[in-house]
Amino acid sequence: MEPLTKRSIQLLKTLYDKGQSTNTYTLRVKQDELSKQLGISRQALNVHLRKLKGTGYIRTGRGFIDVTEKGLNALGVSTTPAFILIKVSPVKRIEVYEKIRELAIARAFRIAGDVDALIMVERENMDETLKKLYTVDGIQDTRSYVTIEVIK
Repeated sequence: MEPLTKRSIQLLKTLYDKGQSTNTYTLRVKQDELSKQLGISRQALNVHLRKLKGTGYIRTGRGFIDVTEKGLNALGVSTTPAFILIKVSPVKRIEVYEKIRELAIARAFRIAGDVDALIMVERENMDETLKKLYTVDGIQDTRSYVTIEVIK
């Protein structure tokens, strides 16, 4: 397998950062706009995209670019995340949600049920995230779950 160049890694990182998680990370952007963000010509971008697509790191189509599981693995991003369920004091919800927004996490959701919020984190960042959550006034309880494998 050919090693990724610095520019290919930069491109994958930009696609990941600006992408949206499904089973892959999807970015809906015009190639002219993406090439400007990276500071390269559209032709150079196309060369890198073709290489990444040919090696299975991305999929492309009309108006989108997907970072595949192979691409995520190349970036060191876990494809089996961890989840933290949080019970929040009702009088502190607004403050707690603001603190959650400040965390370096993949996604966070307000939910209804026995708990008030669900945070999706990279498995490798779960301990660090929990340490930060323990300092937030208003969090009554947390429960953590680590995924074992993708079923679908």
